[in-house]
Amino acid sequence: MDSNMSGKVVIVTGASSGIGRECVLKFAAAGCKVVAVARSQDKLGQLVGQTGALEGQVRPVVADLTRDADIPRIVSETVSAFGGIDILVNVAGVLKNGTILNTSTQDWDHLMNVNVRAPFLLMREAMPYLIERKGNVVNVSSVNGQRAFPGVLAYCASKAALDQLTHCAALEVAEKGVRVNAVNPGVTLTNLHRNSGMQEDAYAGFLERSKSTHPLGRVGRPEEVADLVYFLASPKAGWITGVSYAIDGGRGQTCLR
Repeated sequence: MDSNMSGKVVIVTGASSGIGRECVLKFAAAGCKVVAVARSQDKLGQLVGQTGALEGQVRPVVADLTRDADIPRIVSETVSAFGGIDILVNVAGVLKNGTILNTSTQDWDHLMNVNVRAPFLLMREAMPYLIERKGNVVNVSSVNGQRAFPGVLAYCASKAALDQLTHCAALEVAEKGVRVNAVNPGVTLTNLHRNSGMQEDAYAGFLERSKSTHPLGRVGRPEEVADLVYFLASPKAGWITGVSYAIDGGRGQTCLR
């Protein structure tokens, strides 16, 4: 338990796996009241069982972030259950391959809707409650938001937009006592690439190659990213806002070779 965080109310999207799941576990272990948001009721049920949290401390909310009606429901259920909001963690994201020549309009719109529009809508909906409690937002972006990589055009553009959303919002609500930051992971062991359609043999090769593209010689673990999210959400980061914080094994410092 963390006495500085115990009792804080946290919304985490993308909570059923990867970085989102680790964030739920991290905040719950600190004594926070966590609203875990994902599309899969079964996976959320498994997560709640794994937290070891007190009954009612972790509340699963099944929602689809591409449905506008689900956004206010997430916020209203949080406030109804726990009385307010201290921290919003936007983790949910999707990846699709594609270049300027072959990225479909459908894929472009889907990535923008999940990776940018949904965080914007949630931030806007939750902001009055965050202002009331002088809370904060942490958006999970990507090294792709800060560097250009071939073959993932829409993903890079969406994460760059999320970074700029973070910076602009931070300026606008700083005088209200609300902080807004982002974390920018490199390749991390999650289901992001598998969900994009990458087959297991290709994924294994991608992870092996990532040992050479990340100067520290390995990919990241989701719990490492969750640790940084937790720090930025905590009072220890009380003088940090408007930052896109790299956690990428040095990947953002390299050039194509």
